[in-house]
Amino acid sequence: MTLLRDRDLARAFDHASYTYDRLTALSPGYRTDLLRSARRLRLPRGGAGLHLLDLGCGTGASTRALLRAAPHARITAVDASSGMLRRARAKPWPAHVRFRHLTAEEVATAGKGPYDAVFAAYLLRNVTDPDGVLAAVRSLLRPGGRLAVHEYSLSGSAAHRALWTAVCRGVIVPAGTLGGNRALYHHLWRSVLDFDEAPDFADRLEDAGFTGVRAVPVAGWQTGIVHTFLARNGSATTAEGDR
Repeated sequence: MTLLRDRDLARAFDHASYTYDRLTALSPGYRTDLLRSARRLRLPRGGAGLHLLDLGCGTGASTRALLRAAPHARITAVDASSGMLRRARAKPWPAHVRFRHLTAEEVATAGKGPYDAVFAAYLLRNVTDPDGVLAAVRSLLRPGGRLAVHEYSLSGSAAHRALWTAVCRGVIVPAGTLGGNRALYHHLWRSVLDFDEAPDFADRLEDAGFTGVRAVPVAGWQTGIVHTFLARNGSATTAEGDR
């Protein structure tokens, strides 16, 4: 089975949106890890005066994490799946959180930046051109703006690779199959195996022009499987949030 891309992937997420929140709720640490990654942006003053982008917001779990980390920030959340976005919009949100139906590639031309920080959770391994998306993200960020990428990116250890495959075969793909979404969760399994390992993705960020790149593993069973990648668009001293 080949990986899903572009419209096929968006349609798969549309179909899975009805059960997505229930399935992710079964994953230990899923929401806690998103919140920890959002807080690693270290946004000052609760985000007051800042405009943040949640890129690939899904049903809003990452948006909720970003809102908790920066409750006073203005947040624009975008996703390519209309079904996932519909679920996100149906939840209660303050007026300073807005949702838009856009692909990652379309955001750069949508005219809503610049942003003080970008949060991208479980997105980059799903796009056809990750380098193009990173270039778009950098063009959207203010000088010194902050980036946090929360992503499945294996450590390079054979043990972590084997653990991921065992969890997918034993839990994730069977659970997704019960919900009628086997193709999407098979894609999840294979896309992680095919994506950059953590040191390679850190190099990709540096090659895209980001500075101060760090890869921080999450806690729990996903240590070595999920990482937070932190970076800046140029010098930290010029960030809006640091003034």
